[in-house]
Amino acid sequence: MEKIWHVAEPVSPAIKQEFPELDDITLQLLWNRGLKDQKGIDEFLKPDWLKDIHDPFLFVDMGKAVARIFKAIEKQENIIVHGDYDADGVCASAILFNTLKALGAKVDVYLPHREREGYGLNLQTIDHLHEVHKANLIITCDCGTSNYQEVERAKELKIEVIITDHHHEPVERPKAFALINPRLAGSGYPFPGLAGSGVAFKLAQALIRKSDLDKIDNLSKDGFEKWLLDFVAISTITDFMPLVGENRTLVSYGLIVLKKTPRPGLRAMCEVMGTRQENIDTTTIGFQIGPRLNAAGRMDHASTAFRLLISQDYEESKSIAIALNESNIERQKLTEEIVAKAKGLIGSVGADRKILTALGEGWPVGVVGLVAGRLADEFHRPVLIMTKHDDLVVGSGRSIPSYDITQALVRNKQFLERFGGHAGACGFTLTLAKIEDFSKAILADANHELKDSDLLKEISIESEVALKQISFKLLNVLEDFEPFGEGNPKPLFVCRGMAITELQPVGKDKRHLRIVVNHQTAEPRKFIAFGFGEVYGPMLTVGDKIDIVFSVDRNEWNGTRELQLKVIDLKFS
Repeated sequence: MEKIWHVAEPVSPAIKQEFPELDDITLQLLWNRGLKDQKGIDEFLKPDWLKDIHDPFLFVDMGKAVARIFKAIEKQENIIVHGDYDADGVCASAILFNTLKALGAKVDVYLPHREREGYGLNLQTIDHLHEVHKANLIITCDCGTSNYQEVERAKELKIEVIITDHHHEPVERPKAFALINPRLAGSGYPFPGLAGSGVAFKLAQALIRKSDLDKIDNLSKDGFEKWLLDFVAISTITDFMPLVGENRTLVSYGLIVLKKTPRPGLRAMCEVMGTRQENIDTTTIGFQIGPRLNAAGRMDHASTAFRLLISQDYEESKSIAIALNESNIERQKLTEEIVAKAKGLIGSVGADRKILTALGEGWPVGVVGLVAGRLADEFHRPVLIMTKHDDLVVGSGRSIPSYDITQALVRNKQFLERFGGHAGACGFTLTLAKIEDFSKAILADANHELKDSDLLKEISIESEVALKQISFKLLNVLEDFEPFGEGNPKPLFVCRGMAITELQPVGKDKRHLRIVVNHQTAEPRKFIAFGFGEVYGPMLTVGDKIDIVFSVDRNEWNGTRELQLKVIDLKFS
């Protein structure tokens, strides 16, 4: 598929004059991230716990929420933490459960079943928490903002509800006792990008700071607070929240905690994954830890992941970690099977199909979102994957930057029983009788809203460079920009007009290419192009001049170290 290369706008001369001590590439990277003043640059490059973490009581409802919780602790009322079934919701639940327990609360956790109950609160759950758990106070994690009716039902049953969440403004706000959500207008909080666990952490932080206890769980208040940051780091990265502003500070410190955490569950997971705990980084979280925690809710029930996070016994943790690993392997196999089936149902993809839909039967609800994501990435257009369960259809969607998938559902809400999500991902339910009309309407919507050019993949490039600028000094600069993630992508550069001096297929089935090039006055450099062998191997020859988009990494092997220049895309000059 053709890709558009978009090179960022160069730094303005005025900014260069303002920061003469910064080299051109560092300044360009900061400029690309909207960092144009000393305060923002310092916060980004040198996250400081004392300066860059906001006061939790900036939330307008935080004071009343804290007072209500301490009242519940004093009276030993039944507190239920209602989480969500993904890694963010599970980590958020663990944060509040551990904090409330340590403060002496009578607390239990309720996590919904993805297929039977779906996302957020529902009316049957409220009745269950009233009848079985005798709940006096419900605290939500990573959900609740869109649950107006459910909160009203809780109030009828004399249950008060405190919502902690980070999802978008609903059609009608629930009239909860307290609503703590940084995305809502009037929240009072200056940083809207917190994960669900980030919001739960702010509530925990407020409770800790207002507590009369000198020590909490044998730790200083500050110490107890910081040991919760491993959960915040995991969920912020796994939930694709922007790693800028306060999130950057939370994750930076959270990674330090993760590398030292004594939690048996996380230590056991590292052992099962074959990962050294001290080497945990954003990639480890995003591609190893997060998927295993999510596999619990996708394949069975999120309570398995929750038990791992709160376990105090290493042997118990090891058996849970093994089970989660097996669930993740099963999830991977199932995803591959359904991707193949969905592609068969979709068939050929032409310009007149700017959104793709597939309807299966009995596909697990926990997997359809992953399938939608895989196909959206492959075809670079929005995708809705749906599964029939009796007379209902449950669907999940993933989109591209130019199409807000949840707003598309808003425009077609007449067909839907319920829906929610954000610009890039959504979930929805409708009756089988409406599926044909909905599919036609959503296709018409996408065809109207999207241009042909929107369906071309765009590669965002930080800067055009000369090959002689790529050095270990640059690598050290790039490491200052870690952790990378949403809102702070790993930098990509482009170098143009390089002459190929050596070309060698490598790897199994010669799927990869090792390319050595000359450029201007630089020494010849080696690039590795993973997966490029089949298409580009027959096309390229020594002497060709090419442009390459690439990333810069460190490769250490047998005591030697070198720069690894990884090809992201290439074109003939």
